[in-house]
Amino acid sequence: MKALKFLIVGMLFGIVLVKSEAVSWYRIYEMFKFQSFHMYGIIGSAVVIGVLFFLISKKLQLKSISGQIISPNEKEKNYKANILGGTIFGFGWALAGACPGPMYILVGTGVFSMLIVIAAALVGTFVYGLLKNKLPH
Repeated sequence: MKALKFLIVGMLFGIVLVKSEAVSWYRIYEMFKFQSFHMYGIIGSAVVIGVLFFLISKKLQLKSISGQIISPNEKEKNYKANILGGTIFGFGWALAGACPGPMYILVGTGVFSMLIVIAAALVGTFVYGLLKNKLPH
């Protein structure tokens, strides 16, 4: 039953992304060429909502389903790794025309060429696992 809830939420999320054109290759292309605010508005809205959620959850001491207080883990500041990882992620996003979540949504909408991108992402994840100890973290 729990898996069904996640499937329904995932389908609704996919519908929202398709209807908002967030999975549109053209919209992503416009974003990387700084020609349109559309995608920046969507991403910016998500960031603002996420920040507000964490501020509210911290103030109200909200708990997760498992009963733990919701709070982000403190992370070590490593700008070199963030810049390198973000650059590689951005290049992949620009080349593929989709970030990881929408790749599956695009397959669901009939863009079966995204299966190649998904396979490449899985290979990239595997290679990262092999090189993880040699990379800056």
